[in-house]
Amino acid sequence: MRLGGRVSAAIEVLQEILDRRRPAAEALKDWGLAHRFAGSGDRAAIGNLVHDALRKKLSTAYLMDDDSPSSLAFGALWRQWGVSPKEMQELFDGDRFAPEVPIEVLEAAAKRDFAFATPHVEADIPDWCADLFEENFDDEWVMEASALSERAPLDVRVNTLKADREKVRKQLAKFGAKPTVIARHGLRILPGKGAERLPNIQAEPAFQKGWFEIQDEGSQIVADLVYAQPGEQILDYCAGGGGKTLALSASLDNKGQVHAWDADRNRLAPIFDRLKRAGTRNVQVHAADADLSPLEGTMDRVLVDAPCTGSGTWRRNPDAKWRLQPSALEKRLEEQVAVLDAASRYVKPGGYLVYVTCSLFPQENEYQVYAFGDRHDDYELLSAGEAWQDLFGFAKPQPWSGDMKCITLTPRATGTDGFFFAVMQRRV
Repeated sequence: MRLGGRVSAAIEVLQEILDRRRPAAEALKDWGLAHRFAGSGDRAAIGNLVHDALRKKLSTAYLMDDDSPSSLAFGALWRQWGVSPKEMQELFDGDRFAPEVPIEVLEAAAKRDFAFATPHVEADIPDWCADLFEENFDDEWVMEASALSERAPLDVRVNTLKADREKVRKQLAKFGAKPTVIARHGLRILPGKGAERLPNIQAEPAFQKGWFEIQDEGSQIVADLVYAQPGEQILDYCAGGGGKTLALSASLDNKGQVHAWDADRNRLAPIFDRLKRAGTRNVQVHAADADLSPLEGTMDRVLVDAPCTGSGTWRRNPDAKWRLQPSALEKRLEEQVAVLDAASRYVKPGGYLVYVTCSLFPQENEYQVYAFGDRHDDYELLSAGEAWQDLFGFAKPQPWSGDMKCITLTPRATGTDGFFFAVMQRRV
């Protein structure tokens, strides 16, 4: 397919997403099944254009003075892919599948700015989220929110049970992999521009051998900040697919034990193949309906990677921010209270309860931690900021923190997905 046909396809998919409020991944998959003539490169390019259009949906609609799928697709082609209106005309010439280029609209858009736009439009977030971001980031909230509308890189965590970072870097050098700036065992592959695809590194022998796992640098960092020590007993209470379980296992150097549990057995299902490939020998997976009472009061550290809105992952899931509703936030807040209270039972006196979300909303983060402290006077909130400085130093990018107690990672501040981290110690 030529560029014009790809743009037409992107417009079609965007129309499907907007009309039926469908997740982008589902709409793109169905389009591919219905158009089997499209090659993998075509599908990747169409997906890139759709996701780029959704990333900057509000700001592009403002500049184009129109929020139709056509305007969003052409706006993304112009703003994010760097294709000028003149170049579009030249590239579309003779392509019977290409839509008409809205030259006058694009030329007018190029002359507009955001001087009179509502701040949430420039920030590319739903209007109801603006107050939450402003509360968290004060005068810098628009820039912090805008950073969530850029493409995310591909990060991997080197499995230190089987390889070291330099060994894996050499294997992935052909993809431009370089050491992560903060995470000690990470590598990063930049996202590319336009129609460029991220490489399928899971097809690499090094992945099949268990030398690395795909994991955002922010996720690696918060797993590191748990400070798991060889010989300890650790409970990953919301283990999901096992990304942090694997990182904790490597930190323990296969000594001690990591207990992995999740209330959703389907979320936990992928962990078994991942553990086998990684060569872990100290992870015990507990079924969703398992009796965990024997673990109560015995864990050195309990990690709660709590259910949340996922606002910190909007770079990777741009359509999710437009589907998120205030009612979903309220539901997550209730779940977080319940999961924190339940998980705290497993921490031994002197042990640590670690609370993590991939959200940037203070209601899901600081509010929950301080409310937990009000309910449980046998816990003390420690300084996550000091833990960061001890582990990563002062020279590297620093997370957000108002009091050095809780910390927040963001794409703009730390170059990662958005993560919140806090640690509480149970008094002896």
